[in-house]
This record gives sequence, C-alpha cells and structure tokens, in this order.
Amino acid sequence: MATVHAAGAVLWRPAGDAAEVAVVHRPHHGDWSLPKGKVDPGESRVDAAVRELAEETGFAAVLGRHLHTVRYPVGGDEKVVDFWAARAGEGRFTPGEETDELRWLAPADAAALLSYASDRAVLDAFTAHPPDLRTVLLVRHALAGKRTEWAGPDSERPLVDEGRVQAQQLAHLLARFGVGALYAVPKTRCRETLAPYAAAAGLRVEDAPELGDGAVERDDAPALATLARLAGGAVTAAACAQGDGIPHLVRALAKAAPETPASDRDLADPPCRKGSVWVLSFDPDGTLVAADYHRDGVF
Repeated sequence: MATVHAAGAVLWRPAGDAAEVAVVHRPHHGDWSLPKGKVDPGESRVDAAVRELAEETGFAAVLGRHLHTVRYPVGGDEKVVDFWAARAGEGRFTPGEETDELRWLAPADAAALLSYASDRAVLDAFTAHPPDLRTVLLVRHALAGKRTEWAGPDSERPLVDEGRVQAQQLAHLLARFGVGALYAVPKTRCRETLAPYAAAAGLRVEDAPELGDGAVERDDAPALATLARLAGGAVTAAACAQGDGIPHLVRALAKAAPETPASDRDLADPPCRKGSVWVLSFDPDGTLVAADYHRDGVF
C-alpha cells in the first residue's frame, strides 16, 4: 500500500472578537470541504498547505500550530492529510474548476456545512484554543564542524557545507510561519543558521546568551522569561539555540502547562536534531498549548 501525502488548513480571519473560517465547495466532488490538496513531488507539507490555500481560496496565509492528521483509504492506497491553523493574509477568492464557492463562516456554522466528519474533527481541534495563539520557533543550529577539527574558539565554529544547506531550508520554513524577529545564542554556528532568512527578510539577528546550553543549565529562569517575552511580542519570533538547552526548555514549558500540550512527540524527552525546529504555540496568558517538531527544517 502506497502513502499519498496531502496538506491543508483551517484558514481563519478575525471577525470582531471572534473568528471566521473558510469553507470551499468543490464541484467535481460535490462537497463542502476545508482547503487541502496533494503534496507535489519534492514539496514539503507546509509548502503544500500554503500553496493549496492560495490555489483554492485565493488568499495568502501564515501557518500556526499543526492541528490534526487525517488518514483514510483511497483505492489501494492510504491518504494522509496534515492540517494546520492558518491566518489569512491578502487575497480574493475567484471561482474556478477546483473550487467554485467560498464561504467565511463562524466555526459552528462551518461545522454544520462541512461534508465530512474528518474535516469537522480538524475544526474541533482548531476551536479547542483561541485562534490567535502566539508562536515562537526554537531552532537547533545547523550542522557545524567537529570540535576536534576546529582550532579556534568553540564559539566561532562555523557551519559546514551541509549545515549551510540546512540553513537555506530553514529560511524557507521560517517564511511559512511569518517570522518577523530573530534571536540567537551568540555563537557563529547559531547566527549562521539564521543568516539566510535574516538576509531574505531584511532582519537583524539579536543576541540571546541566556538561551545557551550553559546558561540554561545554570538557571533556566532567564531563558524561560525570554521565551515568554517573545511569545507576547507583536510578531512571530525565531530563536536559534543548542542541543541541550532546547530540550530542557521544551520539557520545562510542557511541565508547567496545566494540561499536556498537543504534540506528536514525547515532551518528556524532546528530540533536537541539528537543523530541526520546535514550533511552540502559546495561549495569550503564556501557557504552552502545542509543540510541533519539524525535523531537518521540513515537515
């Protein structure tokens, strides 16, 4: 049995003190659905989600938390569809062959219109928390040279060629989440990891020494305070740190939450591969509600 990957989103926009979500009509299927579609060869699922939103609704979007994965058989294959929350940006719907009508509805009205229980389950995951959660991306620096092969200070150890490729991949991922502020442990490998996105977005990388491994081990309170400040900021922030500090901070945030945050990983033992990203979603009060792990900068 082959696996066919697809991606989509609950596309939402503010409506007073609440939110409206987009539901599309697909004439070929004769149904009402959340926007979604197949992942193209060589395409990541986050890229596919944003592309499908643009194709089916006409709107640009910035992704938030991962909501749900739907699996169902199609012929002799299994279709796996990953859904994110996505805030609508600029755009305008134009009827076409794939979708001939779009309705912006309150979530309860959208649930009544949707044709499939699986889409309603995705919408339930979306409405379980406020729509406008705060996002912080914790980035593990990309692959650097070995300490034993570097004669200079460890803080100046740079990325190797493979690490620079990872940094380029990460730049693409950060763009999908609309990152507007960058921070890094003041080490060359951390700053170089964010450099491609900083150049593309016209951003400056600010120092955050309190996120370093040694600083977190000595006292994690300043690092946690920094993450809380970034979560409360006006824009989505990404911070590049190291392989011991990031798991420590993810564990601490999860442990402090009154309910276990949604995640596809064991938050008591968080992975932290070089070039990977934790997308952390916080309630307005600063409580971690979801933690999504993107290995190798892609998902």
